[in-house]
Amino acid sequence: MATKPTFSIYYLSERAITIEFGQQIAEHLLDAVSGFNALLRQQPFAGFCTTVPAYTTLTVFYDPLVVSRSAMPGKGCFEKLSGYLTNLNQQKKISRKATGETVTIPVCYGGAFGPDLEELAGLHQLGVTDVIKLHTSVIYTVYMIGFVPGFAYLGGMDERLVTPRKATPRPAIPAGAVGIAGQQTGVYPLQTPGGWQIIGQTPLKLFDATKPQPSLLKAGDKVVFKPINLKEFNQLATG
Repeated sequence: MATKPTFSIYYLSERAITIEFGQQIAEHLLDAVSGFNALLRQQPFAGFCTTVPAYTTLTVFYDPLVVSRSAMPGKGCFEKLSGYLTNLNQQKKISRKATGETVTIPVCYGGAFGPDLEELAGLHQLGVTDVIKLHTSVIYTVYMIGFVPGFAYLGGMDERLVTPRKATPRPAIPAGAVGIAGQQTGVYPLQTPGGWQIIGQTPLKLFDATKPQPSLLKAGDKVVFKPINLKEFNQLATG
């Protein structure tokens, strides 16, 4: 049974505080985090810098000098910001529902692109085609961006694909690799070490620092994986 979102504020550092909306990974908490994040960005306080949303929390970064000199009531930065954020939360001027986009990600499964696909299928006593069907039959939700720039943690994967990380991480996983770790699936936006079970690869670029929005995905987005063959992969990669 889903629990109602909470609103607890904690001191993190002299430049950041964290708002906790609950303690479970759930879509209704993602809606609460995303909704309040949008509201705060619409109505920022003096000294606001940026926010970092996560599964159940929103961390707010600020300039302590500007906040301490602001007209917000309170004796210190934490008290000033706690009061401001609490009052803002009570306004509820926008919907708490996350307003993300749906992004289709083409994936070439197996072979050199998915070195762990056959082993993962055998572990679950499934055929390779069954794994691909299960992986592509779900609409995933982006819960947070982390680990490396542009890495989206996706929730909603079929429980029959739940697989632990590899005992020994690989020293280098290519950008675009699609993997599974525990109850989540995700796409590596950059080449990096990692221990996820790699089942395929996308030709799409998940992170581009030259673009206004560097990350293709953001918290609240929906993701659909679409299987493609090697020829289609090469066409998209060079297109």
